[in-house]
Amino acid sequence: MLGVERRFDLDLAVLEKTHRELSRALHPDRYTQAGASERRAALDKAASVNEAWRTVRDPIKRAEALFRAHGIAVGENHEPKATPAFLMEVLEEREALAEARAAKDLVKVRAIGAAMEARKVAIEKKLTQGFETATDQANITKLTPLLGELRFYRRFLDEVNAIEEENE
Repeated sequence: MLGVERRFDLDLAVLEKTHRELSRALHPDRYTQAGASERRAALDKAASVNEAWRTVRDPIKRAEALFRAHGIAVGENHEPKATPAFLMEVLEEREALAEARAAKDLVKVRAIGAAMEARKVAIEKKLTQGFETATDQANITKLTPLLGELRFYRRFLDEVNAIEEENE
């Protein structure tokens, strides 16, 4: 819908411009004089463009779409379980965040958040490299644990943002 190839690494600034241009071209006000079927087609296409934009601008949705395009079921119920080492790391980070929250230590909360953001960016880079180099479904399937990690980092960062908001 947005005229981009199927890949994880995308220039979102360019895509946002494309989305705006398509949205303007498909805006219902441009079709007030058109027939009902043409108005409906433009509205359907505008909805599809908006959905495509929501998908590509969100790294998790973008990765899910790429996995599905390769015939790989995704979703929290379809992805492999996290490793015990990763789960232990998660537990330690959650405890540190809870302690910082209880102490109302916003500097510590932000530092933990910055560390998690760096990890999220590293996972996104691994997904980029993986999708670029994987040549078959088996190799692409090996990337699914990264999607689970990305989900964790998103939830964690959402919690950091909530703590920051409640303390401001």
